[in-house]
Amino acid sequence: MTLPAPHLDDRRFQDLVDDAKRLVQQRCPEWTDHNVSDPGVTLIETFAFITDELLYRLNRVPDRLYVTFLDLLGVTLYPPTPARVDVTAWLGAAAKEPIVLPAGAEVATVRTAQESAVVFATTTALTLPPRRLAHVVTHPVGGEPERRDDELSLGTEFPCFSEQPAYDDALYLGIDDAAPSCAIGLRFTAHLQGVGVDPTRPPLVWEAWTGTGWTGCDVDHDTTGGLNRPGDVVVHVPPTHVPSVVAQVRAGWLRCRVVAPAEGYPFYSATPTVTEASAYTIGGTVTAIHAETVTDEVLGLSEGVPGQVFTLTRGPVVSDGEPFVVEVAAGSGWDTWHEVATFADCDADARVVRLDRATGEVQLGPAVREADGSLRQYGAVPPKGAPLRVLAYRIGGGPAGNVAAGAIRILRTTVPGVDRVENRRAAVGGVAPETVEEAKLRGPLALRTRDRAVTCEDYEQLARVAAPQIARVKAMPAGSGGAAADGTVRVLVVPAASADAEGRLRFEDLVPTTETLQAVTGFIDERRTVGARVVVEPPFYQGVTVVTTLVARPRTSSEQLELAARIALNRYFDPLTGGVDGTGWPFGRPVQAGEVYAVLQQLPGTELVEEVLIFGADPITGKRGEPVQRIDLDRFALAFSFDHRVRVVRGG
Repeated sequence: MTLPAPHLDDRRFQDLVDDAKRLVQQRCPEWTDHNVSDPGVTLIETFAFITDELLYRLNRVPDRLYVTFLDLLGVTLYPPTPARVDVTAWLGAAAKEPIVLPAGAEVATVRTAQESAVVFATTTALTLPPRRLAHVVTHPVGGEPERRDDELSLGTEFPCFSEQPAYDDALYLGIDDAAPSCAIGLRFTAHLQGVGVDPTRPPLVWEAWTGTGWTGCDVDHDTTGGLNRPGDVVVHVPPTHVPSVVAQVRAGWLRCRVVAPAEGYPFYSATPTVTEASAYTIGGTVTAIHAETVTDEVLGLSEGVPGQVFTLTRGPVVSDGEPFVVEVAAGSGWDTWHEVATFADCDADARVVRLDRATGEVQLGPAVREADGSLRQYGAVPPKGAPLRVLAYRIGGGPAGNVAAGAIRILRTTVPGVDRVENRRAAVGGVAPETVEEAKLRGPLALRTRDRAVTCEDYEQLARVAAPQIARVKAMPAGSGGAAADGTVRVLVVPAASADAEGRLRFEDLVPTTETLQAVTGFIDERRTVGARVVVEPPFYQGVTVVTTLVARPRTSSEQLELAARIALNRYFDPLTGGVDGTGWPFGRPVQAGEVYAVLQQLPGTELVEEVLIFGADPITGKRGEPVQRIDLDRFALAFSFDHRVRVVRGG
């Protein structure tokens, strides 16, 4: 509970009018008409209104002093956090030589008359090397892998899977080397026969070897209909793709594996066969952040005094993982001055600066008077008249960067061979800059933690400081029974993610990036108590699949009710915005079938919820267990919506 702020003057408009009329009676008794129609009373009310405004501003002085106190404590506003998105660069034709999209290459949304373009910059360089198909291996489940290189070279037809395909049958395609982050086109000439599958939902998954296991790949432009007709399949290879050995052959392996078909869809009645196959590089994917690069900016001239402040011409400055560097002219060259979070540990000759990313102010080290009267210098001071410059920094960030899928279409950095760019998924993670009111609420928390982690709440507060882009954070002892016998604290981090039109989240978007985990770990490690062991990781996500039957009310569209039910279930079992209070599914809270009835019965078109079955599902493999009435969650776990099935029937 906060202390009550004193009112320096608690009079209001009517009090001022009444006081003025009393003074009129004392000093001008001949003035007897005090009605509102009198011009003199109008003047009194006018001046009372002006005075009331002045008193309001006067009573705001305690708030101003409060903000000044936070400034003395070193509380600064958080800058905006840039959104991140994976951008796919498509080539105009198959790569014949390596094509490089450099780090810092800019892509943008389309500029319109109402909205300016939102600019993104790539965080790393993307190399698109030419690749070709070198080997083919078929591996029926329970059998031995068989090389098909001879059939491929002779154009002889061979089966992709077993004569009667079974789950986990696999077709291995070995390209001549690994192709991390590349989009590999695979061209097939398949024997045309009725193999029984639905071409729009074939029971196949594409995977790539990443050194520790097979990782699923996104697929675009599958014109083969499940290897049922001649066509191409574009496979997006993960960035961790590495060469490996299959059937005693080393190559960059991809595989097509048979899985169970989706509910309501048919399975293979016969195996597809192939006579010709080839591979080529047609694109690649790289991460970009919502930032625009400013280069070669001159800050100004040094006055040769401590504590000098320079202001960047543009801001706010976003953190892109690269250090902020200021160069100071020294003789015939330039000295490099690095950014530090505080001058407290700096010597008098340390070439350091401090950057306020929210305001764009660059500060040199101050001189502080000691108790004996001497001055202590924290950080070096450039010579008088020396110019200071910044080679590059990035600006941007904020929720404007959370653009929809497909919004990025402009390549602002010309790269020969790249035909177009696109973001296949929405950008996430853009957070608005902190306001003064938000900083006033954070100030007491920062004062309480005092830059150290003792309680679980301290760990959570520091994690938010280290990575403002995370949506939720939960710290708890790793030991059982509420006590960590080994002194281990688990900090569970949930990144921000955007749902699609049906409220579904991609499981991959709920896994924090390596950079985020490292930033939180490094920040907390310097502030933890001695002997405490800190583990920063994502929570365990328990997939929840609901299978339900609804009875629709008269004159209710079955399709609309089915869609509304899926949306309601996806939103309720949402790790970020789900749960009863809409703030995210509580950690460790069990899932019960009874609450599903309540969620579905509230839908406007629902007459009756006839049946509800809930299944525990693995969001990685897609496998689900037996129907139960309750799914218990570990205290480190969150519920995650996974592939709900809704059937709508008409009432009798």
